[in-house]
Amino acid sequence: MKYLFGLLMGVLCMSCSSNAQKQSATAPEEEAGSKVLVAYFSCTGTTQKVAEAIADTLAADLYQITPAVAYTPEDLDWTNDQSRSSVEMGAEDCRPELAGDSLSIEGYDLIFLGYPIWWNLAPRAVNTFLESYDFTGKKVIPFATSGSSSITNSAEQLKNLYPDIVWGEGKLLNGGTEEAGPWAEECLE
Repeated sequence: MKYLFGLLMGVLCMSCSSNAQKQSATAPEEEAGSKVLVAYFSCTGTTQKVAEAIADTLAADLYQITPAVAYTPEDLDWTNDQSRSSVEMGAEDCRPELAGDSLSIEGYDLIFLGYPIWWNLAPRAVNTFLESYDFTGKKVIPFATSGSSSITNSAEQLKNLYPDIVWGEGKLLNGGTEEAGPWAEECLE
């Protein structure tokens, strides 16, 4: 009898758990009316934390733009003209190779695109990402982190380089995770 009762309770629990998973998986999409992706490039973790806060707030999918060769602290030394980041940013046509999982963006209507500001622009890996997929009909909203620059120049350059993308108003999110979620919710209104 105990065995039968245990089996019945197990089936009931699995049924309830499965139903709860189905509801949580579809609720954010139904509320927002579209599927949202947060794609980001981050070397030090600052932009990653902001991207995660946006994805958590919106129950959005998260995708890291990953370089084929990770950046070292020496690569990121902006005071060294020969550092990897300095060389890449000095060459407008540089497109660093990417690694990581491939992405299917067909199901997304809205994409938040995050990056740190390098030399007042988006890092070249962001260009590689944007040129790797078809963003026709997608709305892309940039967000950035920076120690000293605004997002204005980087967002304008992206708009000029990729005029077929529907660009939303970008924001510099140096306030970190506290401002990221509320701002992302405003973007959905």
